[in-house]
Amino acid sequence: MSTQQASEQRKETSTTRLGFLKGAAAAGAGAAGLGAPGPAAAFAKKRPHGPTKGDVEILKAAQIAEALAVTTYSNIINTAPFFKNLESDDQGYLKAALQEEMSHFLLEESLTRKPSGFTTFYYPKNMFADAQTTLNTLVTLEDAFIAAYLVGVREFSTADLRVTSARIMGIESDHRTLARVVAPGVAKSDGGPIEAVTGIQKQAESVDPPNNNGYERTLGLKNIGQAVEALLPFAEPKAAEKAGFDATKPFKFQPFTPTLPGTLGAFHSVKG
Repeated sequence: MSTQQASEQRKETSTTRLGFLKGAAAAGAGAAGLGAPGPAAAFAKKRPHGPTKGDVEILKAAQIAEALAVTTYSNIINTAPFFKNLESDDQGYLKAALQEEMSHFLLEESLTRKPSGFTTFYYPKNMFADAQTTLNTLVTLEDAFIAAYLVGVREFSTADLRVTSARIMGIESDHRTLARVVAPGVAKSDGGPIEAVTGIQKQAESVDPPNNNGYERTLGLKNIGQAVEALLPFAEPKAAEKAGFDATKPFKFQPFTPTLPGTLGAFHSVKG
């Protein structure tokens, strides 16, 4: 690649990433027709000046990520052929994850007071139809979400927001592990059992054991812009096409009112 080509590629990536963030910023004010969790709304009212500009940038990116997560889990549950052949407990893991991701979205929406800047998403070819592709993508997304919330732990302006980011990150870590738990349970007729899953680092990792991290992976992310860049192919048609995704098949975010698996694990306040 020539120096000029490299410069043009960096410029294109920067422009696309800026468009991603501007898309979030341009979203209309107000909730998306759903009631935000009471404690979160109370927190938003408690801060007369609201989150800082930097806080909002992180929250908007997280909101888009959660809309993407909800769309992913919804389509696994409702359209992926392998899902119906999983054991009931494996199905339960994915159903619970869907509720949790929607709860995260509403919490963040109550703080930004804006709907998601992006509500249409794109995936790699054979997503949902092929179990290996689907679980690879799911773990890739959870890897990115974990790292993005760790950026929040580092960069949010208040201890309350940093702790909240850490609390959400812990659940995303659960989801990564459970996606790897599900893999060996994929039926033979669906291409299973799946014994290795490839995440965001493009390296196949054995699912034995599924909880294979001694520490959560930061992926070297230093700011939320880098996390946004990792998610661009899922949200922007041009970036999706460039990444080899199926840009002709969009998937819409469909919000709903979540029901969390248990009250003890629900959101009570930003102070925990």
